[in-house]
Amino acid sequence: MKIKWHDIIIIAWFFLSTTSFGQIFIVEKKITDTTASLYYLFGENFTYIDSIRARDRNGFEFSLENNHPGIYRLSFSNDNWLDFIYDDEDIEIEIETDANNILDSLKVKKSESNNIYYKFVKLNKNYKIKTELLSLMLARYPIEDDYYQTTKEKLIDIQEDYLYFVNVTAQVNPNSFIARYVRAAQLPVIDIETPLEEQLTYLKTHALDNVNFYDDGLIYSDAFTNKTIEYLTYYRNPQLPLGLLEQEFMKAIDSILSKANVNEIVYKHIVEYLLDGFKKFGFDNVINYIVENYVIKDDICLDESLSSALERRIQQARNFEIGTTVPNIVMQDENGKSIDLQKLNSERVLIVFYSTTCPHCTELLPELHELYKTKSSKEFEILAVSLDEDMSAWQSYIKTNNFDWINVNDPKGWGSKAAGDYYIYATPTMFLVDGERKILAIPGGIEEVEIFSALQ
Repeated sequence: MKIKWHDIIIIAWFFLSTTSFGQIFIVEKKITDTTASLYYLFGENFTYIDSIRARDRNGFEFSLENNHPGIYRLSFSNDNWLDFIYDDEDIEIEIETDANNILDSLKVKKSESNNIYYKFVKLNKNYKIKTELLSLMLARYPIEDDYYQTTKEKLIDIQEDYLYFVNVTAQVNPNSFIARYVRAAQLPVIDIETPLEEQLTYLKTHALDNVNFYDDGLIYSDAFTNKTIEYLTYYRNPQLPLGLLEQEFMKAIDSILSKANVNEIVYKHIVEYLLDGFKKFGFDNVINYIVENYVIKDDICLDESLSSALERRIQQARNFEIGTTVPNIVMQDENGKSIDLQKLNSERVLIVFYSTTCPHCTELLPELHELYKTKSSKEFEILAVSLDEDMSAWQSYIKTNNFDWINVNDPKGWGSKAAGDYYIYATPTMFLVDGERKILAIPGGIEEVEIFSALQ
């Protein structure tokens, strides 16, 4: 076979020794890359291992210490990459591909694990497309028509072929990494006789059946993270309002984590993935739910890569339980007068941390003011703590809105002592305290303020 000058052959040999030290050689034909990097997969993120310049026109050489079975990535300077399996079952790995068309031209010359892996990736994609299309046709096609039976038989054949690969072809060495990965990452197969309206319930009940949550070696793959996001989609309903959608996600989280907590490593791995994902999409109530019911309850020590805002959220939940005495707040009002929380003569005080640049705050505060006007200051007071650094903008805001409750501000904003003492991670944040400054409630909105402020 002739190889054109722009073609590239990548060959990787992995030699294992008793010291768990692997030597990796990457050989390219007429390389155009001057640099290549090696990464290992951890959940959905690739972690950097090593990077070197090409030693000559023949390719690269890597050393891999403390290697573990899992999914790895070779990344080249032209933004192309090659993902592959490193498995104890393989002594030698040889993969051939074209640099300009890596996946479509890829051929596994040596390594049964990678042969299975690439077949599985392709099979999963085709299986999902075909079964969804055929299931849709069966749901809408007349049962009495001959084509209905033909379509049904085709769907059965596809399911049987898929299950044979997962349960037989990929399980020659059942303890190998690739065999365990395929078992965990397989797509759910629904009995063809299950009515369409019952299939979602089936998926919610059985989609995690084949995931071995005891197997913490699978954290070096996308098995757990992919299964988690796949499972969450069964609870996602775009037609639901945000509050109800968050409740649905909480149900999914309970199902996932009740299974994952059999292994501390896997449990922490999935909790961190859930927190990071819901943080990116702004589901604050879901994050609070995970923090309160799993992170704090089980004292999970989270990875440092999670943001400081999340750490503040966790610390706030840990330190501000109902009945806890809150830290004192001493701050100046709009006239420069010093205000002391401990000296306020009210049966109940609603402490509100806010910012004039926060859209949710500017929606909430006028509603709070309407409620405030119905109460006496002896019965109910509001201490509105501004985190604005622009004093003039803050003063203009409270004057324009005629907020006649107690307004205070520290120009240090998020860096103020009060923001730190209360672990403020988002605005608005509210604490309802009694005369002894013990927490009665941490309201999430105006409705909860109304309920708790009315309780005797």
